[in-house]
Amino acid sequence: MVPEKEIEELVGYEFPGGEYTIEHWENFLLTECTGSELLPDAQVHPVALFHVPILGSHTSIAEMFALGQAESDFSIGIESYDWELFSPLFEDIRYRITASVTEADRRSYENGKVYDRIAFQFKVARPDGELAARCTITWHYRRSLTNWSDST
Repeated sequence: MVPEKEIEELVGYEFPGGEYTIEHWENFLLTECTGSELLPDAQVHPVALFHVPILGSHTSIAEMFALGQAESDFSIGIESYDWELFSPLFEDIRYRITASVTEADRRSYENGKVYDRIAFQFKVARPDGELAARCTITWHYRRSLTNWSDST
């Protein structure tokens, strides 16, 4: 099992960060898959917050799995995706994205099974620096998957 100290030391880890521009075709496809109509004035559908912060911070889900030392693709459990939208996102705007690990600790469920809880926070800023959105993704990295059942 990953040493608990290694997990706790992830707090403060920063991803490279970067920029991301949501193009019209991307907004169209994302909006279409939700069954919604395009928003007025080139506003971006909030579903873009599933991937824009991750890509814009120059990371990937695979890298996030590796950072927490996931035992397998099946050892990750989703606790929450918390999206805070402070202003609408728009097509063709270059957003600056920063990201870091804000929480990381070892826990156990009532049944005694161990997991590491890691929270990743992504900030999406407009070109003027104003915060447009903040996304916090919290995952459980279940340890010793061989002792887990599908019901947990």
